[in-house]
Amino acid sequence: MNIRFTGFGGQGIILSGVIFGWAAILNGKNAIQTQSYGSSARGGACKCDVIIQDSYIYELVPTGNDILVAFSQPAFEKYKNSLLKNGLLFYDSDLVRTDSFESNSFSISATDLAFKEFGQKLFANIIMLGFINSKTKLINAEAIEESIRQYVPSKFADTNINAFRLGMKLN
Repeated sequence: MNIRFTGFGGQGIILSGVIFGWAAILNGKNAIQTQSYGSSARGGACKCDVIIQDSYIYELVPTGNDILVAFSQPAFEKYKNSLLKNGLLFYDSDLVRTDSFESNSFSISATDLAFKEFGQKLFANIIMLGFINSKTKLINAEAIEESIRQYVPSKFADTNINAFRLGMKLN
């Protein structure tokens, strides 16, 4: 399973991939994660690729993506053609317009939900992780929550877990 998270620096794109990849490992799978971001970390374009398999992983660069997650229009435009024919597109409907793009797609207003529910937009990525996992059932939810606790500062862990659980309910 090849997953690409895309957006601007500061939206938690890299953190999403790190959390999801580590959760896959906690769930007994093999995973690798690579990242790339523009010259200015906050506000610049970034992507994070995660490859999850039951067997050994021999390739570091996916040839196509089974899942594409888009948190900005420029990122969607840049990476939409990397999505495989039967792939799944997940996107923040307040930030991305897909127009005539043909794919199996799912959208939520993750940024708006994060602001309304938690008073800050920075939880949008974790809401999206929950939403993705509710649709794909790729990883045990408990493994993702454990990964969140490991990679998010402890004072924000409970709020992030609540954001993840909110995303899981948006099935």
